[in-house]
Amino acid sequence: MAASLNPHGSVLPTGKVKVQAPPSQNREAPIRVNGVEITLEAIGTEVQHHPADTPDEAFGEAARALVVRELLLQEAAASSLSVVRETLRDGCRETHEDATIRTLIETQISTPRADTASCQRYYDANAQRFCTEPLYEARHILLAAPPSDQAARTQAKNEAEALIAQLRADPSRFAELARVHSACPSREVGGNLGQLGKGSSVAEFETFLFSLEEGQLSPVPVATPFGYHVLQLERIIPGHQQPFEAVHERIAAWLEASSWSQAVSHYIALLAQKAEIHGIEWKTRPANM
Repeated sequence: MAASLNPHGSVLPTGKVKVQAPPSQNREAPIRVNGVEITLEAIGTEVQHHPADTPDEAFGEAARALVVRELLLQEAAASSLSVVRETLRDGCRETHEDATIRTLIETQISTPRADTASCQRYYDANAQRFCTEPLYEARHILLAAPPSDQAARTQAKNEAEALIAQLRADPSRFAELARVHSACPSREVGGNLGQLGKGSSVAEFETFLFSLEEGQLSPVPVATPFGYHVLQLERIIPGHQQPFEAVHERIAAWLEASSWSQAVSHYIALLAQKAEIHGIEWKTRPANM
């Protein structure tokens, strides 16, 4: 797999480096980098690492990754680098080519640490990103029925509608009815699901849950792959703004990674600018930093 490297030396897909994607390529035209051919066989092997919407897009991404790799390897060869293979986190050792690319990047790319002032400016400009998601306290009664059993689905829906009617007449019976009718283990605590956030349940359930007001009983049964639910939202716990101190390190890491990615992109653009690349359209002007 074609690879570049992050600031800490681990191998990452070249897709992490931003260089212009080519249009649909003529697959019969050879791709060459300073006279070195990128073979169709090599591109075919690389394609599996570049999922895309169309075969042409995958082919272009794979070819672009191999061109980047070849540019870096050629530059490393011209630099007479001393290369030492390292052991990766999974216990495997780097290939010589990966170690060569990592060493080149380490010697050529240097980016500053994100200082507190830079992090504070980012925090102030993007405060909404550091607000926690609201939590929803809810309870439910599950009438279980698999999607494949239409008769069971119909019966479960009818039972859920009957339970909703009973709860409209006497809301205080929710825990009692949950213990008797629910197929969920939460029946032992009156159907209480605790605090739920986005992504903690299936989409169909959350769509209804997040639309309810505090204390509101869902007016209709909620259909999910598990069956039909009688759902009640008890309370909404609003999200809160995380203080700068709590997210300072996360912001610094993101800013440093972004700076490094831009520097690598700029470096590759400079290599491409002085190289002879044929068979693939390439943006040779360095991107603005």
